[in-house]
Amino acid sequence: MSSRKVTRSIIVGVAAIAVGGGSYGIVSATSGSSPAAASTSTSTSTSTAGGPASGGGGSNARSGPAAGGSAGTVSSLSTSGFTLTTSAGQKVTVKEASSTTYAKGTAPASASAITTGEPVLVLGTTSSTTITAAQVTVEPAGNPYTATSAAVVPFQQGAPSTSKTVGQIPADYTQGSGTIVSGTAATKATEAALAAYPGGVVDRVVQLGNGDYEVHTIGVNWPHHIFVNQDFKVIGAND
Repeated sequence: MSSRKVTRSIIVGVAAIAVGGGSYGIVSATSGSSPAAASTSTSTSTSTAGGPASGGGGSNARSGPAAGGSAGTVSSLSTSGFTLTTSAGQKVTVKEASSTTYAKGTAPASASAITTGEPVLVLGTTSSTTITAAQVTVEPAGNPYTATSAAVVPFQQGAPSTSKTVGQIPADYTQGSGTIVSGTAATKATEAALAAYPGGVVDRVVQLGNGDYEVHTIGVNWPHHIFVNQDFKVIGAND
């Protein structure tokens, strides 16, 4: 662990923590909602969409890395990063860089804070189930990002995929529509989606024509599309 601390310890700047703290407030408000309570339809299909490399749910999958993230428990460490396991059982490879920043809760931290068994939230550039980390936050126990959610259906190869819609889906939404976003908007939308539906990997965030966001998730059988409004609160989800 000492070699990780010497070679890769980065202290988060005050400005970075200020941004992170703001987004945490948004996520806290979001996680208190219950989008699953507004179910409008439920059915099953034999699709296995949503696997590690899948676009999920029959959507027009977009190639190339994009802003996203995931959360889970650190399962192993390496000199270049670590692996985590989400609450739905998905394995995620996290690559760290000299620009990666770290926090423990809302306080600045270094790479040495990442140890096996710690719950973490990782934000960065996602390519399938590999994330190049921009920010890693070691979370306090019981945080919503690593909780097991009854609403989330874990991915299982060959198993029927749940097909249902809950909450509010933007009226003008069509799969594959919208513009991929990055920066603060992608970060806040990713955090909101992972707090409401923990267990998957966000591989892109798309802004829709009405200003809302579609957060696309892989690594689970449901949900693949999580909808977040302009206030970064989850309003619905579907397959």
